[in-house]
Amino acid sequence: MLEKTKGIVLHSIKYSDSGIVVHLYTSKFGRQSALIRGVGKKKTGKHNIMFQPLSFLEMEMYYKSSREMQLLKEFSLLHPFYNLYSDIRKSSVAIFLGEVLSSVLGEETANDDMFEYIEKSILWFEEAQDDFANFHIAFLTGLSNYLGIGPAKRQANEKFFDLRNGKFLGLPPLHSDYARENVSAILSSFLSSTHEQACKISLNGKQRNEVLETLIKYYSIHLPALKKINSLDVLKEVFS
Repeated sequence: MLEKTKGIVLHSIKYSDSGIVVHLYTSKFGRQSALIRGVGKKKTGKHNIMFQPLSFLEMEMYYKSSREMQLLKEFSLLHPFYNLYSDIRKSSVAIFLGEVLSSVLGEETANDDMFEYIEKSILWFEEAQDDFANFHIAFLTGLSNYLGIGPAKRQANEKFFDLRNGKFLGLPPLHSDYARENVSAILSSFLSSTHEQACKISLNGKQRNEVLETLIKYYSIHLPALKKINSLDVLKEVFS
């Protein structure tokens, strides 16, 4: 059946000399893979830009639920990005988030709220001028709520974030999977902040990397499908 949907590109791989397989998170059908023929023969950069991580497409898809790989009839850029792929800092974030999303968005079911969150967040990031060094942390913190693993808010006198149970505690837990006081306090600030507010939280490179590593560990505990993020070291270097 021919269906129209929006989709976020997670990553793409070469399929043949003239085709690619694109892994997408769609607004209508959740996680999907699609075969696109003829793209490998294009000499312009237009199609390369279309299938960069976090590109948003409008698509007409020959959709069949029992099929492992869908076929696209038509596709076009929904949001032309100019800064996301020309700024090395932003493109590093895009690659990183594409890797994370590719691992954690596994369900082939629609989630309108999560799709809207991702879309609005990336549009905000595209427009952000200077204060965006914390964006990837803010994004992952917000995304955790839509994935069903959002941490509980910190209460007064709770100083340690328990990664296993997703909550703040007054005393360190008996296990070792918890964040130190300073990292816990920073994480708490992100949990109660918008993207604009989060990107104004003052962090040095060491603090930013420690908070990011804590978030990745938290994700990996609660989402075992999360694979090693190959772009993490590059991202940490860019924002150090």
